[in-house]
Amino acid sequence: MPWLPYISWFAGGLFAANAVPHLVNGISGRPFQSPFASPPGKGLSSSTVNVLWGAFNAFVAYCLVLRVGSFSFRSTPDAIAAGAGALVMSVMMARVFGRIHGGNLQSRSTKTERS
Repeated sequence: MPWLPYISWFAGGLFAANAVPHLVNGISGRPFQSPFASPPGKGLSSSTVNVLWGAFNAFVAYCLVLRVGSFSFRSTPDAIAAGAGALVMSVMMARVFGRIHGGNLQSRSTKTERS
């Protein structure tokens, strides 16, 4: 069992998960953090920039998952590899964006205690 495709599929899951918030916010017309903002990852980029960044991430995910090896959604190990990448990126984004947007419970309780 070659392991290189599994690394590619894991990375593809990372990119697929990263595409979602950028596409959703961009299509909704809302500014959102992107690597092109100032400061990168914290400042807001326009909705157009986010749609383009999300589309790029979706394209990279497609290339890494469906064009490397013989990925099959019906294969449990294949799906786990891509799903694990998506889960890792999703948790990381939840933590980072939770700090920025107040979505982390710990940061919310800290803010109410200070008030």
